[in-house]
Amino acid sequence: MYNLSCAYGYRYPGSEPIYIVDIIPLATGLAAAASDQSIRLFDPQRLNQGPLKRLQTDHGNLTSTKSFNSVDSIICTTGENGTISLWDLRLDSANAQVLRIQGDGTSLLSLACSGQTNGVAAGTELANHQASILLWDLRSTSAPKIQYNEVHSDDVTELNFHPKNPNFLLSGSTDGLVNVCDTTITDEDEVVVQAFNHGSVHRAGFLNDSEVYALSHDEKFALYDMAEAAEKGTATLDAGDIRTVVGCQYVANVVPKMNGAGAVIGAGSQDQEMFRLIHLSKNAAQSPWSLDSDTVVGLPGAHGSELVRSFCLFDEQQVVFTAGEDSFIKAWRP
Repeated sequence: MYNLSCAYGYRYPGSEPIYIVDIIPLATGLAAAASDQSIRLFDPQRLNQGPLKRLQTDHGNLTSTKSFNSVDSIICTTGENGTISLWDLRLDSANAQVLRIQGDGTSLLSLACSGQTNGVAAGTELANHQASILLWDLRSTSAPKIQYNEVHSDDVTELNFHPKNPNFLLSGSTDGLVNVCDTTITDEDEVVVQAFNHGSVHRAGFLNDSEVYALSHDEKFALYDMAEAAEKGTATLDAGDIRTVVGCQYVANVVPKMNGAGAVIGAGSQDQEMFRLIHLSKNAAQSPWSLDSDTVVGLPGAHGSELVRSFCLFDEQQVVFTAGEDSFIKAWRP
């Protein structure tokens, strides 16, 4: 295992701990979403100098933050009051909220964004025996252009658009299903083009054009293939409880590589005060996917005994950023 060292960091002020739940790399810096319902923008190279700007969201409880356009530094947020906000982080704090979509009051738990199609999808919690996926065209936001009420039967916890075809939307739910929908289809009997029964979904997303990963709330990890030649619904890699496979207590997230050739799994152990980056590699050999134990990167000390909630990689600068429940954002270097 190759260890990195904490080079610098920033602690959110206050006597009560603030959970930093997500960090998102943008052209103008590093955006961080926190449990005080704020969005802060940092200079990644001067993290310890504090935020460049702070925005206060009004969702009641901030549940999801996604990049809408990282080049233009536009992000999207949502929360328990069912509203969605679009923020342009190039603008000053007073004018940064450039769009607000008023929902019907049902709490929204998940988001997916497509700058290519000006589309935003949101997933609701289960309310009145219904969990929905709503899709808006941001050029006309008076009402969702599509609403699916029968794709899932419980909280919609994860949404992601396909990396190349934004008509395909992946969704995950506590009902156990990971579905891929063709959003050009409005008929709910026909919209799901592929379904995988994985278990209550914590994280899920596309690894490449056809393969997806899923991580359950009880840390079961598997890969699936939506290609026509693949066996329908069957995992191509079933790792079972990922904690026993990689020797951790929890998985924070899975970050796919841009070239579609793998992903990085961020796994933590509070009792060891250690966070590890484990490479999921795709090979041309008989076993196409493997967890590469030879290239594990360790972050000793991590966030102490607190959970790491998010991480991101700046490969060109050779720096890793982590954020946790100890109120810290940290930068790690060789």
